[in-house]
Amino acid sequence: MSDHPAIETRQLNKIYGSGNTEVVAMQDVSISVARGEVVALLGPSGAGKSTFLTAAGLINPPTSGQIHIGGQLVMDGPRATTDLRSFRRKHIGFVFQKANLIPFLSAHENVSVAMQLNGVPARTARARALELMRELGIDNRARYRPTMLSGGQQQRVAVARALANRPSVVLADEPTAALDSHRGRQVMELFRGVAQEHGAGVIVVTHDHRALDVFDTIYEMEDGRAKRQQHGTALA
Repeated sequence: MSDHPAIETRQLNKIYGSGNTEVVAMQDVSISVARGEVVALLGPSGAGKSTFLTAAGLINPPTSGQIHIGGQLVMDGPRATTDLRSFRRKHIGFVFQKANLIPFLSAHENVSVAMQLNGVPARTARARALELMRELGIDNRARYRPTMLSGGQQQRVAVARALANRPSVVLADEPTAALDSHRGRQVMELFRGVAQEHGAGVIVVTHDHRALDVFDTIYEMEDGRAKRQQHGTALA
């Protein structure tokens, strides 16, 4: 396993507009996540959490600052140093508030198609998809379409899909917002298992303070800045 952080951002800034209309959405955000580490990103709406996550996910480039993934410089300000689309598919997994599963595919197909789009042979993709679903406790729902699954089951399928291409980084945006307390905690604990068992660095944007003990590190974002918190402070 590499000694480099799974992901490291250095003084990320994001500015929209200019002059009188300038808005600073993110300011000097430096976060390092080791492989096997699970990090929570807290903060009120408009604090810059989503801006950070889309920058870290190589979707919305920063105005300045650097993003390193697995020790490789990927973004230097708004300039990409590699083919972002290909790099993102191979190295980053996403989990969103809604599972966003393809409704006409089975749970198993939703996971395997992510690999097939990345050039993995169909037979290999199907086998790995079933292996992941078994690991996450949903292999008995492999043939079910999303409408036949509970919210928690759908999120587990989404996590399996995010892990399909063996990413070094998993980014989750409010993944428990639509779940009750019990299922929400299950999903949060699932991310800890993902980090430890798959060696991924995991960042979870959340408003949910009920399961913060699951996380190794907590950052609080406010006015576009991120500050590392002690667990006791964040839970207060």
